[in-house]
Amino acid sequence: MSVTTIRSQVQGGAGRRSPGLTFEARQKTLAYALLLPAAATIALLIVYPLYQVVELSFREGRVMNFSRIGTMPLGFAQYARLFSDRAFWHAASTSAVYVGGSVFVAFLVGLLTAVLLNREIPARRLLRTLVLLPWAIPGVIVSIVFLWLLDGSFGVVNAILRNVGLLQGDQPWFVDQRTALIAVMLPTVWKTYPLITLTLLAAMQSIPKELYEAAEVDGAKPRHRFLHITWPGIQAAALLAVMVSALGTFRDVDIIFATTGGGPARVTETLAVYVYNEAFQYFRMGSAAAVGTIMIGIAFALVLVLVRFAGRSKF
Repeated sequence: MSVTTIRSQVQGGAGRRSPGLTFEARQKTLAYALLLPAAATIALLIVYPLYQVVELSFREGRVMNFSRIGTMPLGFAQYARLFSDRAFWHAASTSAVYVGGSVFVAFLVGLLTAVLLNREIPARRLLRTLVLLPWAIPGVIVSIVFLWLLDGSFGVVNAILRNVGLLQGDQPWFVDQRTALIAVMLPTVWKTYPLITLTLLAAMQSIPKELYEAAEVDGAKPRHRFLHITWPGIQAAALLAVMVSALGTFRDVDIIFATTGGGPARVTETLAVYVYNEAFQYFRMGSAAAVGTIMIGIAFALVLVLVRFAGRSKF
């Protein structure tokens, strides 16, 4: 076979496209195939249970036999009963105060801690590790610690307040209706602020140092450097930290349940505790599912509002 014949065959083969998918199509097919197990797991563990909860919230009646739930009629009786229940609205208002107050104080503490840890101080690496410890401790253990600290008879907090003259006698923090909500917010703040600190500290370290050097040369004071450089640089991270902390506090039940159980006289009963009581104290699964569905809607609305502002970052 001559060289000319071989060259013509090679050129003819190069001019024809090979059958099958293109490279980009094969890449997309491979990506979807790799995502399929994760998508199936999410559908099995999250989407399907959410569907079951929403469906259960529209089933009328009271039953504990889950095999009979599908035979119950559909309707809005559960929601009608909830919206006419004063305890539900009280739990909703308590949740707003509990979540808002806890996240607000935790954010202030976390911001202050992040600013301090961002400076060149001795043992900074060790302090960063110690700050994260409250976040890793289970909520029940945190509750036990604060039950001891705020005990009305031999608590450390009462002893300190008596020594400085701010308290006369014993103050039962978790039993008194005036202080019970504040008492359950304190351990919540202590457990929540480390995550905020970590998020804000990571955002602060991503801000270019040249901006601070230029501001210092121009004679800017520390508060001006914080307002015009630090805060714009960490604003998106701050909104993300607030969103994650608010959602976690909104659904958590362990600290309140372990300290007060929702009492005294329901002053610390949040929507999460209300769901537990409806399901496992009064065996009203449909009502509990309806409250859970409402909580999902509230959480989704909160995420939409915060995500809208989270992308506005200067860096």
